[in-house]
Amino acid sequence: MIGKSRRSFSLHKRRDNPPRLAELKTWLLQSLSCALALLCFGNASHAQIDVEYEPETPHHISIVVGGTYVVEPDELGFTVGVDYEYRLNRLIGLGFVVERAFGEIDSTTVLGVADIHVWRGFAFQVGPGFERIDGETFALGRLGGLYEFEVGSGFTIAPQAHYDISGGEDAIVFGIAFGVAF
Repeated sequence: MIGKSRRSFSLHKRRDNPPRLAELKTWLLQSLSCALALLCFGNASHAQIDVEYEPETPHHISIVVGGTYVVEPDELGFTVGVDYEYRLNRLIGLGFVVERAFGEIDSTTVLGVADIHVWRGFAFQVGPGFERIDGETFALGRLGGLYEFEVGSGFTIAPQAHYDISGGEDAIVFGIAFGVAF
């Protein structure tokens, strides 16, 4: 019963969320994404020092296992997902992320992302998308980071943390990705 009362509070909060606040969040995420991209492209020659890149294996797919935390109304859910990236060059990769959160949080998230590889295995991940929560769909933007450890023969392990800005509820998504380059 406690979980249901939290969920109804959560739905009530979403419906009362003024459209202007959602527009402001979207604008803020777009501005931060552009600023981050300009910073990385402006320093492209410096940023590419020690970045691992194999042009013959531009594809990378991983399974993500972790959690999603919503601060208001203090909900935590188990999260699993798939992350695909096509590496365009040493600095930029484009791809998508699909995640599903279970438990107190019941949502599905789909994103188109850019991975900006700035130093060795460290990358920023930014992108727009949408999430579906309790039958409602919300625009979403992601800003986060990850560090890929190569464990041999193209296999990777990557701890990661992201902040999702949403018209529904903002969330922190964290976890470990187990991947392979091909």
